[in-house]
Amino acid sequence: MSMDDIVRQDARLAMLKALGEQPDGQLNSALLRDDLHDRWGVSRPTNWVLEELRYLASLGAISIVKDLGTIFIVSLTEKGRDHIERRLIITGVKRPREE
Repeated sequence: MSMDDIVRQDARLAMLKALGEQPDGQLNSALLRDDLHDRWGVSRPTNWVLEELRYLASLGAISIVKDLGTIFIVSLTEKGRDHIERRLIITGVKRPREE
């Protein structure tokens, strides 16, 4: 697996975790991008974050509630929550550690 693949899988998990921390399970993509940089040390442009969110949506881990062009509002799905709570594995997303 390449370093790019590892970073993408880690970032996908980080975004799911950030959504899972929200009372309503929703955030916008700009806040997720900032969280990736500030908390996880992953500094990527907006388009990269949107691409990863599209990928997570294609896997059923999130839903894109609103597409505003350069910003998405996204919501964690039951499948995404099951992944971060280790009840199932979503291929392409890093598996969370046991706590």
